[in-house]
Amino acid sequence: MILPGSASQSLAARLAAETDHAVAPVEYDWFADGELIARAEFDADHAIVVASTVSSDAFVQLLQLQDLAQRQAERVTTVLPYMGYARQDKQFTAGEPVSAAAMARAVSTGTDRVLTVTPHEPAVCEFFDVPCDHVDASALLADPLPADLADPLFLAPDASARGFAESVRDAYGAGDVDHFEKVRDYDTGDVSHTPSETDATGRDTVVVDDIIATGSTMSSAIEHLHDDGVGRVFATCVHPMLAADARTKLARAGVEDVFGTDTVERTVSSVSVASVVADAL
Repeated sequence: MILPGSASQSLAARLAAETDHAVAPVEYDWFADGELIARAEFDADHAIVVASTVSSDAFVQLLQLQDLAQRQAERVTTVLPYMGYARQDKQFTAGEPVSAAAMARAVSTGTDRVLTVTPHEPAVCEFFDVPCDHVDASALLADPLPADLADPLFLAPDASARGFAESVRDAYGAGDVDHFEKVRDYDTGDVSHTPSETDATGRDTVVVDDIIATGSTMSSAIEHLHDDGVGRVFATCVHPMLAADARTKLARAGVEDVFGTDTVERTVSSVSVASVVADAL
């Protein structure tokens, strides 16, 4: 039985189709004081909670769904398509919490196993007190790309994310891989982002990242690509958070289209991770 969080309804339905599980009739409501409540009655040996924690309210929903699952099923698996707070994986400044660890401990109390998709830092899986596995969905980002990319170049935001770009390029079947590096003008103090070793002039370029949050860094880098005479530019990511005006920033920077998965359900979620999650369950 699949219990969908309100932010993961489409993915939950697709996962149900992939696995032949039924979808529980979960209802969500709010009390007058603003508190959330989730309700569902079902009969199953194995409950699979599917809930991206895209907000603090979504995290509360997840904990409630886990409690429902534990009360009505013998075994609980929690699927975190997008794990909120995962980028707070260390104490960056004295006095700050390690929020990823706090979230993982809380999730661990209500499940027998956790599965997450392309976490920003795979090491966050070690924070859980129950078995936690992650799957990489980056290769799926090749599916919605145009088939006629001209001499394609796949660019990662930095050297550490180059593996994402390589996965998409390999799945696409053609092109080169590079990453952006920061170039500082010491006379003006300005910082630009350019491919580290590849000339992008005239080439269709796919910028690949695990998540697009505000879009500021990616937009700046893409503007420099256009200054250098790049061909068409596409932005891809596993988690299209697209906070605030991120989508319009990318449009202003000259991005022809944005493609993401349904780990975060947005209008740009053009490919589903249901197949790779089903394989890992």
